[in-house]
Amino acid sequence: MIVDMQHAASDPSVGGKAGALARLDSAGFDVPPFFTIVGTPDPSALASALAALGAGPYAVRSSGLQEDGAAHSHAGQFESILNVGPADVPAAVERVAASGERDGIAAYRAGHGLEGGGRPAVIVQAMIDAEFAGVAFSADPVTGRRDRIVISATAGLGDRLVAGEIDGSTWWIDTTSERVADASGDDALLSPAQLQAVAALVRQVEAAFGGPQDIEWAYAGDRLHLLQARPITSPIREAPIADDGIAVFDNSNIVESYPGIVSPLTFTFAAYAYARVYTAFVGLLGVSSAAIGANRNVFENMLVRVNGRVYYNLGNWYRALALLPGYALNRGFMETMMGVGAPLPAEMAARLEVAPATGWAKTREYGRLAKVAFGLLREAVGLPARARDFRLRLDRALAATTPERLKAMPLTELAAEYRRIESDLLDRWDAPIVNDFLCMIAFGASRRLLETWLAEDGLQIHNDVLIGQGDIISARPAQLIRAMGARAADDPGLIAALEADDRAALAASAIAPDIAAYVAEFGDRCTEELKLESVTLDEDPRSLHAAIAAAARSRAAPPVRNSDPFARLHAGLRGRPLRRMVAGALLRWTKNRVRDRENLRYERTRIFGRARRLLLAVGRQFHAAGLVEDPRDVFLLTIQEVLGTIEGFAVSFDLAGLAALRRGEMERAAASPDPGERLIVRGGAYTALTALSAARSEEEGTERKGTGCSAGRATAVARVIADPRGQSIAAGEILVARHTDPGWIALFASASAIVVERGSLLSHSAIVARELGIPCVVGLKGATDWIRDGETIEVDGASGLVRRCAP
Repeated sequence: MIVDMQHAASDPSVGGKAGALARLDSAGFDVPPFFTIVGTPDPSALASALAALGAGPYAVRSSGLQEDGAAHSHAGQFESILNVGPADVPAAVERVAASGERDGIAAYRAGHGLEGGGRPAVIVQAMIDAEFAGVAFSADPVTGRRDRIVISATAGLGDRLVAGEIDGSTWWIDTTSERVADASGDDALLSPAQLQAVAALVRQVEAAFGGPQDIEWAYAGDRLHLLQARPITSPIREAPIADDGIAVFDNSNIVESYPGIVSPLTFTFAAYAYARVYTAFVGLLGVSSAAIGANRNVFENMLVRVNGRVYYNLGNWYRALALLPGYALNRGFMETMMGVGAPLPAEMAARLEVAPATGWAKTREYGRLAKVAFGLLREAVGLPARARDFRLRLDRALAATTPERLKAMPLTELAAEYRRIESDLLDRWDAPIVNDFLCMIAFGASRRLLETWLAEDGLQIHNDVLIGQGDIISARPAQLIRAMGARAADDPGLIAALEADDRAALAASAIAPDIAAYVAEFGDRCTEELKLESVTLDEDPRSLHAAIAAAARSRAAPPVRNSDPFARLHAGLRGRPLRRMVAGALLRWTKNRVRDRENLRYERTRIFGRARRLLLAVGRQFHAAGLVEDPRDVFLLTIQEVLGTIEGFAVSFDLAGLAALRRGEMERAAASPDPGERLIVRGGAYTALTALSAARSEEEGTERKGTGCSAGRATAVARVIADPRGQSIAAGEILVARHTDPGWIALFASASAIVVERGSLLSHSAIVARELGIPCVVGLKGATDWIRDGETIEVDGASGLVRRCAP
């Protein structure tokens, strides 16, 4: 008997596959035409059916009674024959039907407790001349995840892919973000539009059948055909409830403080510190206790950790700022200070929008603004005294216990010492945070004012004003390295000892006292200094020795400063005395705030240095007690787990197990691609993370523009540095990096210019480069991929232009 396509859906004798294809055709899917043979066909009826189907070739396939069922797919059990010519169809039909009597199928059915069996019905279907073909799953058949679509494809027919003879190319598509979460093989085999079309097709089939589906598909030209559909028979998880929550994570600026993979201990210590500091700050500015309490979750989640990397939870920064009046103005200033380079997604921006106050609400808003303005004025006037008191309090807190005393403390005393530092310093972090906020306002307002009055010249004057303040402590390490390099320049043996890290020879050298003084003052100022797990200079001074050697060989000339920016300001505003007075006063105030911001951040380094020593002492005690395999495993725990183990509130005392788990997680994170500068998260933070920053251009080009932040030009060999602890630059080369932190200062001493992929005008690299008079460009997207190590480039630190020079 021959059953045509239109009647197959209502005839159970055609088997599972033919019935499913007929239902798909009735639902409007592009299924190649077919007919089904049940039993032995009449030759004339077969010839008529083939003539109606077309000239061929054909695909001859099985359709068993329970094939492609919800419980048992029978995948690969029966035979299928492709590219069958009209004359060969009868033999192919018999061969496919006879495959139902093989021993392997009998064993399959017996193993699944199925009765019956025998010869299946046979489908004869028009063959598609496929350009690409493959399979798709509306849920991940391996993990059971309902938020993943899996697509596999190969060029030409997909039979070898379906049979498992070749791997093909595979894509895992996140259904939340509609983007590719992972891929293997030739990920360019299908275009993005083709991938989305296949993903849409498998979802439509799932909707038609009411459950997760496994389909076979083929592209012929621009036409997408559906060749087969069956339920996924492996266990599938329950579909997650739709979640319209959205968050944006951004690390444009914080990557300078916490680059790369960050340990659980560092992250939880920093997140807790941010919560305490910013809660206290908004209270200082007059935000009520009730408002602070209602937004407790905002302050506790200002930082997030994604695949080992630290990000700002950007929405919560806007929410915290919205607690203060003047949100619309301060929002722009905050974005400049944090280096936020892209707008928020429209749907999130709408949720964060603060409606303009009207009527009495507007009057109350003005009252709040006046209260905060008065508070800021009070804080601005009292800031020098507050900063002085803060430093005295810090000195007293750190002097109360010496680093050597920490090594001899038992665990309970170490926990008490941590709590004391937490109470005395983190809860009273007033001067740095007040100055940061004033710096944000001063920097943004002065820059906007000069741009309004003097256009591009105003922006250049703004940059130049911040050069050469002479009292920024972050510039002092580079200055000391240059000085030590100058002393060693005429001593080849000393330079060789520095390069070889010959500590015995260096201990007897003329610069030994200088090195010791440097380590005593800046021993905690190492690469990635705010990561508690970082090894400091007093533990390993090799990078310092290498930097002094590089400075000794460079004999760098003192930087050439631009002309007096205040003189240029007065010239530009000639005839406008009031504007000159306002601009001059605002610039001087800004200059002081930037200086104090950088200097007070050094105090943060001192606290983190003390916390590092204290927690290492805890690690040694945990190791002595057999709780961890290595003292440094303490960095693989959270601060709550460390304190809870000592004070009693821990939920697990298997610290070695926790450390092993976290070590594996960090190793996997380090081996994975960087998630990107900005991520969007829809739903819970565990879900898909999608980069929002502009994709790097496929076109190489010879010129790109970042943010110019320190005037001057340099043309030299580019040295792309990933880790300053194991790489160096020669005198006069241009330093190119993805990000920098204070520990990179040793390399600044030898650089003729600096190009950084991340950062803003108030980034550490920008501030120190201005202080040292080195041309600097930050925020040059894709710099470390675009610029090749060893090629010659030209850097314009004023305009932000970077050019690759012809070889």
